[in-house]
Amino acid sequence: MNDNTILVINCGSSSLKFALFNAAELDCVASGLAEKLGTTGAVLTIKIGNSKSTTSLAHADHSIAIKSVIESLTSMQLLIKDPLGIGHRVVHGGEAFSNSVLIDNRVIAEIEKCSALAPLHNPANLLGIKLMAELYPSAPQVAVFDTAFHQSLPQASYLYPIPYHLYTEHGIRRYGFHGTSHQYVAELAANKLNKPLDKCNLITAHLGNGCSVTAIKQGLSVDTSMGLTPLEGLMMGTRSGDIDPGLFEFLCTTGMNSESINQMLNKESGLKGLSGETNDMRTLFKLADSGNKRAALAIDVFCFKLAKYISAMAASLPAIDALVFTGGIGENADRIRATALGKLSIFGFKLSSELNKSNGLRSEGRITESGSTLAYVIPTNEELVIARDTLKSAKYRELPNQRG
Repeated sequence: MNDNTILVINCGSSSLKFALFNAAELDCVASGLAEKLGTTGAVLTIKIGNSKSTTSLAHADHSIAIKSVIESLTSMQLLIKDPLGIGHRVVHGGEAFSNSVLIDNRVIAEIEKCSALAPLHNPANLLGIKLMAELYPSAPQVAVFDTAFHQSLPQASYLYPIPYHLYTEHGIRRYGFHGTSHQYVAELAANKLNKPLDKCNLITAHLGNGCSVTAIKQGLSVDTSMGLTPLEGLMMGTRSGDIDPGLFEFLCTTGMNSESINQMLNKESGLKGLSGETNDMRTLFKLADSGNKRAALAIDVFCFKLAKYISAMAASLPAIDALVFTGGIGENADRIRATALGKLSIFGFKLSSELNKSNGLRSEGRITESGSTLAYVIPTNEELVIARDTLKSAKYRELPNQRG
Protein backbone atom coordinates (compact mmCIF):
# COMPACT_ATOMS: atom_id res chain seq x y z
CA MET A 1 0.00 0.00 0.00
CA ASN A 2 1.35 3.43 -0.93
CA ASP A 3 1.85 6.41 1.32
CA ASN A 4 0.72 9.85 0.14
CA THR A 5 4.30 11.05 -0.29
CA ILE A 6 6.79 11.67 -3.06
CA LEU A 7 10.44 10.98 -2.28
CA VAL A 8 13.11 12.81 -4.30
CA ILE A 9 16.64 11.40 -4.48
CA ASN A 10 19.74 13.14 -5.85
CA CYS A 11 22.63 10.70 -5.59
CA GLY A 12 26.09 12.19 -6.13
CA SER A 13 29.51 10.58 -6.20
CA SER A 14 30.07 11.17 -2.47
CA SER A 15 26.75 12.63 -1.37
CA LEU A 16 23.03 12.00 -1.20
CA LYS A 17 20.41 14.75 -1.22
CA PHE A 18 16.77 13.96 -0.55
CA ALA A 19 13.44 15.68 -0.11
CA LEU A 20 10.08 14.30 0.98
CA PHE A 21 6.90 15.93 -0.31
CA ASN A 22 3.26 15.62 0.65
CA ALA A 23 1.68 14.49 -2.62
CA ALA A 24 -1.59 16.34 -2.01
CA GLU A 25 -0.11 19.86 -1.93
CA LEU A 26 3.49 19.14 -2.98
CA ASP A 27 4.69 20.72 0.25
CA CYS A 28 8.19 19.71 1.32
CA VAL A 29 7.89 18.06 4.75
CA ALA A 30 11.55 17.06 5.14
CA SER A 31 14.85 17.41 3.30
CA GLY A 32 18.46 16.64 3.92
CA LEU A 33 21.96 15.81 2.82
CA ALA A 34 24.34 12.96 3.50
CA GLU A 35 27.79 14.20 2.55
CA LYS A 36 31.43 13.11 2.58
CA LEU A 37 30.30 9.49 2.18
CA GLY A 38 33.04 6.92 2.48
CA THR A 39 35.09 9.07 4.88
CA THR A 40 35.33 9.45 8.63
CA GLY A 41 33.64 12.83 8.33
CA ALA A 42 30.45 11.50 6.69
CA VAL A 43 27.34 13.07 8.23
CA LEU A 44 23.60 13.09 7.64
CA THR A 45 21.71 16.36 8.12
CA ILE A 46 17.90 16.39 8.11
CA LYS A 47 15.76 19.53 8.07
CA ILE A 48 12.11 19.58 9.10
CA GLY A 49 10.63 23.05 9.14
CA ASN A 50 13.00 25.29 11.11
CA SER A 51 14.66 22.41 12.97
CA LYS A 52 17.83 20.66 11.87
CA SER A 53 19.55 17.51 13.16
CA THR A 54 22.96 16.11 12.23
CA THR A 55 24.24 12.59 12.90
CA SER A 56 27.56 10.93 12.13
CA LEU A 57 27.72 8.33 9.35
CA ALA A 58 31.45 7.64 9.58
CA HIS A 59 32.63 5.46 6.68
CA ALA A 60 29.06 4.99 5.45
CA ASP A 61 28.48 4.25 1.77
CA HIS A 62 25.41 5.23 -0.27
CA SER A 63 23.51 2.12 0.77
CA ILE A 64 23.93 2.86 4.47
CA ALA A 65 23.12 6.54 3.89
CA ILE A 66 19.86 5.75 2.08
CA LYS A 67 18.83 3.25 4.75
CA SER A 68 19.61 5.86 7.44
CA VAL A 69 17.43 8.41 5.64
CA ILE A 70 14.52 5.95 5.37
CA GLU A 71 14.90 4.84 9.00
CA SER A 72 14.91 8.47 10.16
CA LEU A 73 11.85 9.42 8.12
CA THR A 74 10.04 6.28 9.30
CA SER A 75 10.86 6.88 12.98
CA MET A 76 9.48 10.42 12.63
CA GLN A 77 6.34 8.90 11.07
CA LEU A 78 6.84 11.01 7.97
CA LEU A 79 7.21 7.95 5.73
CA ILE A 80 5.01 5.13 6.95
CA LYS A 81 4.30 3.09 3.80
CA ASP A 82 5.82 2.88 0.34
CA PRO A 83 6.09 6.31 -1.29
CA LEU A 84 3.56 7.08 -4.01
CA GLY A 85 6.56 7.65 -6.26
CA ILE A 86 10.34 8.10 -6.11
CA GLY A 87 11.92 10.77 -8.32
CA HIS A 88 15.59 10.75 -9.27
CA ARG A 89 17.73 13.52 -10.63
CA VAL A 90 19.68 12.09 -13.57
CA VAL A 91 22.33 14.39 -14.98
CA HIS A 92 22.75 13.10 -18.53
CA GLY A 93 20.00 11.70 -20.74
CA GLY A 94 21.68 12.34 -24.08
CA GLU A 95 19.26 12.68 -26.99
CA ALA A 96 17.09 9.82 -25.73
CA PHE A 97 14.96 11.85 -23.33
CA SER A 98 13.20 15.18 -23.78
CA ASN A 99 10.88 14.61 -20.80
CA SER A 100 10.85 12.87 -17.43
CA VAL A 101 10.08 9.14 -17.68
CA LEU A 102 9.10 6.19 -15.57
CA ILE A 103 12.17 4.02 -15.06
CA ASP A 104 12.26 0.57 -16.63
CA ASN A 105 15.02 -1.61 -18.03
CA ARG A 106 15.17 0.36 -21.29
CA VAL A 107 15.55 3.67 -19.43
CA ILE A 108 18.28 2.23 -17.23
CA ALA A 109 20.14 0.99 -20.32
CA GLU A 110 19.96 4.45 -21.91
CA ILE A 111 21.24 6.12 -18.72
CA GLU A 112 24.12 3.64 -18.67
CA LYS A 113 24.96 4.54 -22.29
CA CYS A 114 25.30 8.19 -21.24
CA SER A 115 27.65 7.39 -18.35
CA ALA A 116 30.71 7.99 -20.54
CA LEU A 117 29.44 11.55 -21.09
CA ALA A 118 28.89 12.16 -17.36
CA PRO A 119 31.25 9.77 -15.55
CA LEU A 120 31.09 11.77 -12.32
CA HIS A 121 27.28 11.82 -12.24
CA ASN A 122 25.35 9.11 -14.10
CA PRO A 123 26.90 6.09 -12.32
CA ALA A 124 25.97 7.68 -8.97
CA ASN A 125 22.46 8.44 -10.24
CA LEU A 126 22.08 4.80 -11.31
CA LEU A 127 23.28 3.64 -7.90
CA GLY A 128 20.51 5.65 -6.25
CA ILE A 129 17.93 4.11 -8.60
CA LYS A 130 19.16 0.59 -7.83
CA LEU A 131 19.22 1.10 -4.06
CA MET A 132 15.72 2.59 -3.95
CA ALA A 133 14.38 -0.23 -6.17
CA GLU A 134 15.72 -2.72 -3.63
CA LEU A 135 14.02 -0.90 -0.75
CA TYR A 136 10.74 -0.19 -2.55
CA PRO A 137 10.38 -2.68 -5.44
CA SER A 138 6.70 -1.83 -6.02
CA ALA A 139 7.01 1.97 -5.96
CA PRO A 140 7.25 3.71 -9.36
CA GLN A 141 10.57 5.41 -9.95
CA VAL A 142 10.91 8.39 -12.26
CA ALA A 143 14.02 9.83 -13.93
CA VAL A 144 14.13 13.61 -14.30
CA PHE A 145 16.99 14.64 -16.59
CA ASP A 146 19.18 17.75 -16.36
CA THR A 147 19.51 17.62 -20.13
CA ALA A 148 15.81 17.24 -21.06
CA PHE A 149 14.90 20.95 -21.03
CA HIS A 150 17.70 21.66 -23.51
CA GLN A 151 16.53 19.17 -26.15
CA SER A 152 14.89 22.14 -27.91
CA LEU A 153 18.30 23.59 -28.83
CA PRO A 154 18.60 24.23 -32.58
CA GLN A 155 21.41 22.57 -34.52
CA ALA A 156 23.31 25.84 -34.87
CA SER A 157 23.52 25.91 -31.08
CA TYR A 158 24.18 22.28 -30.24
CA LEU A 159 26.58 21.21 -32.99
CA TYR A 160 30.34 21.59 -32.50
CA PRO A 161 32.44 22.65 -35.53
CA ILE A 162 34.22 19.29 -35.72
CA PRO A 163 33.79 16.43 -38.22
CA TYR A 164 30.06 15.75 -38.45
CA HIS A 165 30.44 11.98 -38.14
CA LEU A 166 31.57 12.46 -34.53
CA TYR A 167 28.04 13.66 -33.82
CA THR A 168 26.25 10.96 -35.80
CA GLU A 169 28.47 8.11 -34.54
CA HIS A 170 29.24 9.18 -30.98
CA GLY A 171 26.66 11.79 -30.05
CA ILE A 172 29.25 14.52 -29.51
CA ARG A 173 27.25 17.75 -29.23
CA ARG A 174 26.14 20.36 -26.72
CA TYR A 175 23.56 18.92 -24.30
CA GLY A 176 23.32 21.47 -21.51
CA PHE A 177 22.57 20.85 -17.83
CA HIS A 178 20.73 22.36 -14.85
CA GLY A 179 17.62 21.99 -17.00
CA THR A 180 15.21 21.58 -14.07
CA SER A 181 16.50 24.78 -12.48
CA HIS A 182 16.36 26.84 -15.68
CA GLN A 183 12.85 25.53 -16.41
CA TYR A 184 11.58 26.27 -12.91
CA VAL A 185 12.82 29.87 -12.66
CA ALA A 186 11.66 30.59 -16.23
CA GLU A 187 8.12 29.60 -15.25
CA LEU A 188 8.22 31.88 -12.20
CA ALA A 189 9.70 34.74 -14.22
CA ALA A 190 6.83 34.44 -16.70
CA ASN A 191 4.39 34.76 -13.79
CA LYS A 192 6.17 37.89 -12.58
CA LEU A 193 6.02 39.34 -16.09
CA ASN A 194 2.33 38.42 -16.29
CA LYS A 195 2.96 36.76 -19.65
CA PRO A 196 2.55 33.19 -20.91
CA LEU A 197 5.88 31.37 -20.83
CA ASP A 198 5.69 30.76 -24.58
CA LYS A 199 5.68 34.54 -25.08
CA CYS A 200 8.75 35.17 -22.89
CA ASN A 201 12.38 35.71 -23.90
CA LEU A 202 14.64 35.18 -20.90
CA ILE A 203 18.24 34.69 -19.87
CA THR A 204 18.59 32.51 -16.78
CA ALA A 205 21.82 32.22 -14.79
CA HIS A 206 22.17 29.28 -12.41
CA LEU A 207 25.17 30.10 -10.24
CA GLY A 208 26.36 27.70 -7.57
CA ASN A 209 29.31 25.34 -7.34
CA GLY A 210 28.23 24.44 -10.86
CA CYS A 211 27.24 27.35 -13.10
CA SER A 212 25.36 27.70 -16.37
CA VAL A 213 23.52 30.36 -18.37
CA THR A 214 20.61 29.63 -20.72
CA ALA A 215 18.80 31.62 -23.41
CA ILE A 216 15.05 30.88 -23.39
CA LYS A 217 13.13 31.99 -26.47
CA GLN A 218 9.33 31.82 -26.28
CA GLY A 219 9.65 29.40 -23.37
CA LEU A 220 12.16 27.05 -25.03
CA SER A 221 15.86 26.63 -24.37
CA VAL A 222 17.71 27.77 -27.50
CA ASP A 223 21.26 28.12 -26.18
CA THR A 224 23.11 27.22 -23.01
CA SER A 225 26.66 27.43 -21.71
CA MET A 226 27.32 23.85 -20.59
CA GLY A 227 28.09 21.43 -23.39
CA LEU A 228 28.83 17.76 -23.97
CA THR A 229 29.65 17.57 -20.26
CA PRO A 230 29.05 19.88 -17.27
CA LEU A 231 32.65 21.11 -17.62
CA GLU A 232 32.10 23.55 -20.50
CA GLY A 233 31.01 27.18 -20.17
CA LEU A 234 31.26 29.45 -17.16
CA MET A 235 34.03 29.38 -14.60
CA MET A 236 32.65 27.44 -11.61
CA GLY A 237 33.55 26.46 -8.07
CA THR A 238 36.15 23.83 -8.96
CA ARG A 239 35.51 23.45 -12.73
CA SER A 240 37.46 25.49 -15.26
CA GLY A 241 34.69 26.14 -17.76
CA ASP A 242 35.92 27.16 -21.23
CA ILE A 243 39.61 26.68 -21.97
CA ASP A 244 41.72 26.41 -25.13
CA PRO A 245 41.46 22.75 -26.28
CA GLY A 246 45.17 22.92 -27.05
CA LEU A 247 45.82 23.13 -23.31
CA PHE A 248 45.19 19.39 -23.01
CA GLU A 249 48.01 18.44 -25.38
CA PHE A 250 50.34 21.02 -23.86
CA LEU A 251 49.78 19.66 -20.35
CA CYS A 252 50.55 16.17 -21.62
CA THR A 253 54.00 17.43 -22.60
CA THR A 254 54.56 18.49 -18.99
CA GLY A 255 54.08 14.92 -17.75
CA MET A 256 50.40 15.03 -16.85
CA ASN A 257 48.18 12.23 -18.13
CA SER A 258 44.52 12.42 -19.19
CA GLU A 259 43.27 11.28 -15.80
CA SER A 260 45.23 13.92 -13.88
CA ILE A 261 44.23 16.65 -16.37
CA ASN A 262 40.57 15.68 -16.05
CA GLN A 263 40.88 15.75 -12.27
CA MET A 264 42.52 19.17 -12.42
CA LEU A 265 39.90 20.70 -14.72
CA ASN A 266 36.96 19.29 -12.75
CA LYS A 267 38.13 19.42 -9.14
CA GLU A 268 41.04 21.85 -8.83
CA SER A 269 40.20 24.74 -11.15
CA GLY A 270 37.62 27.54 -11.22
CA LEU A 271 37.36 29.68 -8.10
CA LYS A 272 39.43 27.20 -6.12
CA GLY A 273 42.18 27.02 -8.71
CA LEU A 274 42.59 30.76 -9.27
CA SER A 275 42.33 31.71 -5.62
CA GLY A 276 44.43 28.83 -4.37
CA GLU A 277 42.12 28.81 -1.37
CA THR A 278 38.51 27.68 -1.74
CA ASN A 279 35.50 27.33 -4.02
CA ASP A 280 33.19 28.98 -1.46
CA MET A 281 32.24 32.46 -2.64
CA ARG A 282 31.43 33.63 0.90
CA THR A 283 34.94 32.76 2.06
CA LEU A 284 36.43 34.41 -1.00
CA PHE A 285 34.62 37.66 -0.21
CA LYS A 286 36.13 37.65 3.30
CA LEU A 287 39.60 36.89 1.97
CA ALA A 288 39.36 39.57 -0.72
CA ASP A 289 38.15 42.15 1.81
CA SER A 290 41.16 41.36 4.00
CA GLY A 291 43.55 42.03 1.13
CA ASN A 292 43.98 38.59 -0.46
CA LYS A 293 44.75 39.47 -4.10
CA ARG A 294 44.27 35.96 -5.46
CA ALA A 295 40.78 35.76 -3.95
CA ALA A 296 39.90 39.14 -5.46
CA LEU A 297 41.26 37.98 -8.81
CA ALA A 298 39.12 34.84 -8.76
CA ILE A 299 36.01 36.93 -8.07
CA ASP A 300 36.87 39.38 -10.86
CA VAL A 301 37.39 36.62 -13.43
CA PHE A 302 34.15 34.93 -12.35
CA CYS A 303 32.16 38.15 -12.86
CA PHE A 304 33.77 38.86 -16.22
CA LYS A 305 33.05 35.36 -17.52
CA LEU A 306 29.47 35.64 -16.27
CA ALA A 307 28.82 38.95 -18.01
CA LYS A 308 30.48 37.65 -21.18
CA TYR A 309 28.22 34.59 -21.33
CA ILE A 310 25.07 36.56 -20.55
CA SER A 311 25.98 38.82 -23.48
CA ALA A 312 26.51 35.79 -25.71
CA MET A 313 23.07 34.38 -24.83
CA ALA A 314 21.45 37.62 -26.04
CA ALA A 315 22.45 36.67 -29.60
CA SER A 316 19.81 33.93 -29.56
CA LEU A 317 16.95 36.21 -28.49
CA PRO A 318 14.88 38.87 -30.29
CA ALA A 319 14.66 40.82 -27.00
CA ILE A 320 15.35 40.35 -23.30
CA ASP A 321 12.19 40.36 -21.19
CA ALA A 322 14.19 39.56 -18.06
CA LEU A 323 17.47 38.23 -16.72
CA VAL A 324 17.10 35.79 -13.82
CA PHE A 325 19.74 34.93 -11.21
CA THR A 326 19.35 31.69 -9.24
CA GLY A 327 21.43 29.08 -7.38
CA GLY A 328 23.40 29.58 -4.17
CA ILE A 329 25.60 32.36 -5.57
CA GLY A 330 22.96 33.81 -7.86
CA GLU A 331 20.43 34.11 -5.04
CA ASN A 332 22.71 35.40 -2.28
CA ALA A 333 25.82 37.10 -3.66
CA ASP A 334 24.66 40.68 -4.32
CA ARG A 335 28.26 41.72 -5.12
CA ILE A 336 28.44 39.24 -8.00
CA ARG A 337 25.14 40.44 -9.46
CA ALA A 338 26.13 44.09 -9.10
CA THR A 339 29.48 43.59 -10.81
CA ALA A 340 28.03 41.51 -13.63
CA LEU A 341 25.16 43.93 -14.32
CA GLY A 342 27.61 46.81 -14.27
CA LYS A 343 29.24 45.23 -17.34
CA LEU A 344 25.86 44.79 -19.08
CA SER A 345 24.60 48.36 -19.28
CA ILE A 346 24.54 48.05 -23.08
CA PHE A 347 21.40 45.91 -22.62
CA GLY A 348 19.64 48.56 -20.56
CA PHE A 349 20.18 47.12 -17.09
CA LYS A 350 20.13 49.69 -14.27
CA LEU A 351 20.76 48.10 -10.91
CA SER A 352 18.88 49.17 -7.80
CA SER A 353 21.51 48.92 -5.05
CA GLU A 354 18.85 48.77 -2.36
CA LEU A 355 16.83 45.99 -3.98
CA ASN A 356 19.96 44.08 -4.93
CA LYS A 357 21.28 44.10 -1.36
CA SER A 358 18.01 42.58 -0.17
CA ASN A 359 18.33 39.88 -2.87
CA GLY A 360 15.18 41.21 -4.48
CA LEU A 361 12.98 40.29 -1.52
CA ARG A 362 11.49 43.77 -1.15
CA SER A 363 10.17 43.79 -4.71
CA GLU A 364 9.26 40.12 -5.22
CA GLY A 365 12.60 39.41 -6.82
CA ARG A 366 13.27 42.53 -8.91
CA ILE A 367 16.74 44.05 -8.47
CA THR A 368 16.64 46.73 -11.21
CA GLU A 369 15.35 50.28 -11.26
CA SER A 370 12.03 51.33 -12.76
CA GLY A 371 12.43 51.73 -16.53
CA SER A 372 15.38 49.33 -16.63
CA THR A 373 15.54 46.04 -18.47
CA LEU A 374 14.29 43.67 -15.79
CA ALA A 375 16.55 41.48 -13.67
CA TYR A 376 15.24 39.18 -10.96
CA VAL A 377 16.50 36.98 -8.17
CA ILE A 378 14.36 33.83 -8.10
CA PRO A 379 15.26 30.96 -5.72
CA THR A 380 15.40 27.67 -7.57
CA ASN A 381 13.65 24.51 -6.42
CA GLU A 382 14.87 21.57 -8.48
CA GLU A 383 13.46 19.10 -5.96
CA LEU A 384 9.97 20.50 -6.48
CA VAL A 385 10.27 20.08 -10.26
CA ILE A 386 11.35 16.46 -9.74
CA ALA A 387 8.50 15.85 -7.27
CA ARG A 388 5.97 17.39 -9.65
CA ASP A 389 7.09 15.24 -12.58
CA THR A 390 7.22 12.14 -10.38
CA LEU A 391 3.68 12.69 -9.12
CA LYS A 392 2.40 13.17 -12.66
CA SER A 393 4.03 9.93 -13.84
CA ALA A 394 3.06 7.94 -10.76
CA LYS A 395 -0.61 8.93 -10.91
CA TYR A 396 -1.31 8.70 -14.62
CA ARG A 397 0.88 5.95 -16.01
CA GLU A 398 1.17 2.26 -15.27
CA LEU A 399 4.28 1.05 -13.50
CA PRO A 400 6.68 -0.72 -15.91
CA ASN A 401 8.99 -3.54 -14.87
CA GLN A 402 11.74 -2.44 -12.50
CA ARG A 403 15.26 -3.69 -12.34
CA GLY A 404 16.55 -4.01 -8.82
